[in-house]
Order: sequence, then structure tokens, then C-alpha cells
Amino acid sequence: RDRACVLLAAATVQCESPYPPPPDTRIEPVTDVIHGVEITDDYRWLEAPDAPETREWISAQNEYAELIVGESPLRDRIRARLRELQDIPDLGGTRRAGKFEYFTMRRAGEEAPRIYRRPAPPEDKEEAGVAPQDAPCQQEEPSLDCTYEVVLDPADVDPTYRTILSVAGFSPDGRLMLYTIRQGGADEVEYRIRDMETGEDLPDRLPNALYSGVEFDDDGTGFYYTYRSRTTGPRIRHHTLGEDPSLDIEIWGEGIGPTAFINMDIVADGHYRVFTAQHGWARDDIYLQDTGGSGGVAGQGEIRPVVVGVPAHFDIRYRDGRFLIRTDWEAPMYRLMAMDPSAPEPEHWEEILPEAEDLLQSYTFIEGKIYATYLHDVSDRIRVFDLNGATMGEVEVPPYSSVSIRGNGEGKTTLTVRGRLTPTTTYDLDLETGEREVSEEPEIPFDGSPYLVEQVWFESTGGVRAPMYVMHRRDIELDGTHPTILNGYGGFNSAIKPGFSTTAALWLELGGIYAVATLRGGSEFGESWHRDGMLENKQHVFDDFIAAAEHLIANGYSSPERLAISGGSNGGLLVASAMTQRPELYRAVLCTYPDLDMIRFPQFTETNNMPALLEYGDATDPGMFEHIRRYSPYQAVQDGVDYPAVMLTTGDLDTRVPPLQARKMTARLQAATASGLPVVLWYDSRGGHAAGRGRPLSIRVEDSARELTFLAQQLGLEVD
Repeated sequence: RDRACVLLAAATVQCESPYPPPPDTRIEPVTDVIHGVEITDDYRWLEAPDAPETREWISAQNEYAELIVGESPLRDRIRARLRELQDIPDLGGTRRAGKFEYFTMRRAGEEAPRIYRRPAPPEDKEEAGVAPQDAPCQQEEPSLDCTYEVVLDPADVDPTYRTILSVAGFSPDGRLMLYTIRQGGADEVEYRIRDMETGEDLPDRLPNALYSGVEFDDDGTGFYYTYRSRTTGPRIRHHTLGEDPSLDIEIWGEGIGPTAFINMDIVADGHYRVFTAQHGWARDDIYLQDTGGSGGVAGQGEIRPVVVGVPAHFDIRYRDGRFLIRTDWEAPMYRLMAMDPSAPEPEHWEEILPEAEDLLQSYTFIEGKIYATYLHDVSDRIRVFDLNGATMGEVEVPPYSSVSIRGNGEGKTTLTVRGRLTPTTTYDLDLETGEREVSEEPEIPFDGSPYLVEQVWFESTGGVRAPMYVMHRRDIELDGTHPTILNGYGGFNSAIKPGFSTTAALWLELGGIYAVATLRGGSEFGESWHRDGMLENKQHVFDDFIAAAEHLIANGYSSPERLAISGGSNGGLLVASAMTQRPELYRAVLCTYPDLDMIRFPQFTETNNMPALLEYGDATDPGMFEHIRRYSPYQAVQDGVDYPAVMLTTGDLDTRVPPLQARKMTARLQAATASGLPVVLWYDSRGGHAAGRGRPLSIRVEDSARELTFLAQQLGLEVD
């Protein structure tokens, strides 16, 4: 193998690495006995994020990462092209509040979006008339070419653009605006309320913490919110403006622990309140309160359980006097059911759309018909039904694409399409004739015509077959020489569907191959597929990914010396596990914001995502411990193994996936590897999981350029 170390006789290893050695890292063993098993951690001291020694170590690692990647014409080219692909003007949709419309806008060259407003146009289009051609700023939609009133500018709060401002909602009369302040990429946010007539913030606010479901009540004198405690669990509360927060009323959630998300929907003009508890990503509970329209902060009437403890998902919404429920209860590919609120027990539910061979993902109502989006072999299809569920046809969509549809006036719909080689394109679709015309073209300067998307199938453990999207130039020969990136995720009931990636597009332009594997643990083939990759079945996800890599090699797309794997978050756990189990398959690994120490994951209560314990399993449980310790990447690293080149990334403000894991994994790999290939860590002190890692445009470009340059160098990608 073309590695940086050569094997000598007697199983000794002599490194002839062209790379400088990594910074020294102190070893201080700590041994735990867990369920009778001794587990030693040499780098427990790196779990302390604010210790001076940890901060010095982080600085040294960043310097080392830059030393390894270095500046070069290749990096300059990647950086410049990424800027072209990502610096695209963006104009968000409008939100009407009172006499104004609010929207976000980022013009080319700007680091981050600002929040603007303009006087709202008349709701009656006939009354509004048509704006004259010489008054483009009075048109129905805002324009990038016009000047508007700035409501929130992130530069006013933080000139580095590492503080993220977002609008969360408005009072019913539009006078009060709820907005959030997020530090970097942290999951926690602070909520504030601004009086839009005076421009001043009210004293009422929610301090920096985990929240969801924050919205004003019907009369705008207070707001509801869900506070999520990592220790006691989530609680729905109500705050009355002007009152002490200690007097906030708790509405619901008592007894529900930190591994659940909860939510409240008030529907039918306040007649019903629906409470849901999402336990991890595999079970939902539903409760219903019939208030009789009595109003009040907490509502009148008993909160009754509808479905509790059933191992299934229940996605519920209200329409025309009844509740519609998309569910995988006794239907792993999902079905659509209707519930009469006067008889809410499941035995009284009516089936509207039965389970099909494909996954029912979503549905919408347009002109008295149901437009249902299904996932067929990881590509969207839209089927049309009448209100009783009788089939009425299908909307034609491109293969290998993700689509969405919504009504847009009488006889019209808006169809949005995106694919692996095609950025998002929006069409106006005539329902009667089927004719469509482009209403919004992609502005990303990329020509996908020289490239090909193909879907190949590979076989994994248990005889399971899974698809993989592979993108490459049309004219390549499958001779095993192509620098290839294999990406995956495989978890949390998440479908990895077709979509456009600027980094994948650039990799193709550089002459590489980009592949995305479909793995168990996602939702691509229904709930059975999800459950076959969670808890005690998590190893199946890694088996699938390894099988995908072997398929690429066996079929001439790439070779071990030309293959890199990449993944973030749960995908970081994926690539780290694949690397520790089959290090000889890959030349390079990009492991971003990853979960890695799955044995100690339950102990990281300040920065982990507690509901993830219901997906990964909890190592404090003796039964799950045996499964987890077989794959937990940090404990799986062995001394003297020829590991690939590795780049890990994380940041201090990742409060969903503890950054201490990447710190410890970097130290462990640097000490253990015998390949002579570099192991580097890039550490962003303001980076996190949320809000695009909490990065402005220039940092996003720089981070992606560093990562792609590292992979290109390791895979020997040659560019003219």
C-alpha cells in the first residue's frame, strides 16, 4: 500500500512520514469499572473545556491542522470556487404582521442575512391594482434591488457575525415581535420581545436555554413556551407580559423526562388543545383537551390520553372538524387516518390512505384533492387522491429528485424540485393541463450536464439490499483510480434524499466521484428500516456503510488509496466506526462534530442531546452496554494500527454533540496510528450544531475549503 509507513520484518513499524508529528498530549489514565468491565481512558483530562491546559492543547491542534493542510494553489482554487458557489443572494419569504411584511435578505458579498420590513401590500389584489413598471419596489414580492427598513442587523450585535438573530413570531396585532439571539452554533437561545412601534425591547425575556414552541397567545398579552431541561425534562408554560417569570403557569409536561420532546397545538379557534410527547425518534404519545372554547391560559377541560405507550409515530393535524394522523401504527410505510374528536380512541379512527409499498412522507390539500408525497427507492413521487382516498393520478416529477407541492391560486400549484446535480428550481404548474413553467431558476453557477447521477444497489449483512447515489463525469472509465468521497448518515429516522451540495459539485468539477449511501437507521424504507439501525441494531448501519465502500472498490469506482469517507454528527459516529472496524478500506476520513465516546455519552448531561439515548441506547443499562462497547469508536482505537489520514472538526458551542469527544478521539488516534498519515483537529471556539454551525459566509467557505483540500491532498487529486 502507498502509505507513509513501511512494514518491516518481525512486525515492527518504521515511520517514514513526510508529515511533521502532532503536538504532544499528556497521558493520564483513568480506569472505570462498568458492569464489571475495566475501561481505561488516557485523555479524561481533555473533557475539561476551560482548563488552561485544554485551551493550550486546542490552540496547538489548530496550528497543526493548518500546518498539515497548508496554503497552496489547490486550496486557493477550492476557496475561490466555493465562494462563487455559495455567495448567492438570498431573499426569504415574507411574513405579514400588522401593517408590515417582514423578511430576511442577504445580498451577494454580505456575511449574513439581515431582517427587513416594508409596508404590507393590500391583501385584495384587485384593490391593489398593478404597480407601474417604474416602481419595482412596490411589486408584490420584495426585491434584492430595493432599499427597505432594517429591523435586525446581526452586525449591530456582533461585528464578527457569530451571533445569530432570528424572528420567532409576532403578537396578533403585529405590534410585538418575538426574536431570538443565538451564540454561535449553540442549541440554546435567548428570547426577547421588541415593541415595533417604539423600537425598544420589553423587559420580558427568556434567558439563554433550550426552548421550543414559543408563540404569543391569542390576545398578545403573553406567550406560551416549552422549556427543555436536560435533567428534569420539558415543560410547557405560559408567561404574562409584565409579570415576574417565577409566576409563569405550567400548562403540561409534569412527569415527562429529558429524553422526550413535547409540544402543544391550539386548534379550532381554541376549542381543542393537542399535546404530543415525542420519545426519541421512535414513539409519539398524543393527549387531547376539549376546552369547549372556554379560553383561558391553561384551558378548561380534562387532558385525556389518546395514544400512549404505542411503539409508533403519530403526526397529527386538525382540518375541517376532525384530526388527520399520518402514522406507522400497524403500517411501517405509514398511512393516513382520520380521528373524530368526539370519539378519539384509535379503534374509532378511519383510514383514508392505506399503507402502500412506498413511504408516505407528507400530504397537502389542493382544490378538494389530497396530494401525497411518497418516497420510492429514495426518490420522491407525488400521487393524487380524492378526499375518500381513491386514486386520481400522479404529478410527473424528475427521477432522483426531492419535490414539494403547494396550492398557488385557482387551478395552479407551485412545484419545487431539487436533485443531486440540480439546485432548487421552482415551477408554476397548471393542474388542468399539466403544463409547467419555471418561476424561479437556480442562481448557483453550476453546469451539471457533464456529470451523471446513477443509483446502484449493494448488499449488506443479512442479505439486505440498499441503494447508493453515485455522481461522476459521464466519460470516466471505472478503473479504480478515481478520488472518491463516500458520505452517509444512517440514523434518527432521517431520510437522506436527493439534494444539491456545493461541496459535492466542486468535488465533481475537480475530477472526483461523490457517493451517498442509504443506510439502515434512516426512514427511507419505513419504520422497520429505521428500527433495524437503532439501539441493539446500530452495528447494521456501519455494516451497510462498509458494504457501500466495498461496492465502490469492487466495481472500479475507486480503491482504498483513493477513497475517503465523510460524515457529521451521527454521520461522524458512522465514519469513525467504519474507520476503526475496517481501517484498510480508506485513505482519508472527514469526521465532523461527531459522537464518539458512546460509553460515557449518558454522563455528558451538560452538552448532549438526551433523547438520543433512545436511539443509540444507554450504556448504563447492562444489556445495551454490551452492544455499545462493541462499536464505540473511542474505545475501539487500537495501538499500532495503520489508520487512514483523519480530520476531525468540532467547536466549543456544540451543545448537542459534546465537543470533548472529538478532543479525546484526536489525542487517542494521534498516539495510536502507525500509518504515518496525519490526524488533525480543527476546533472552532464558536462552532456548534445549530444555525449552520453558527458561521457567517466567509467562515463557511474557509472551513469547507480546508476540509476539501485535506481530502484532495490525501487522495492524490491532481488539478491542472
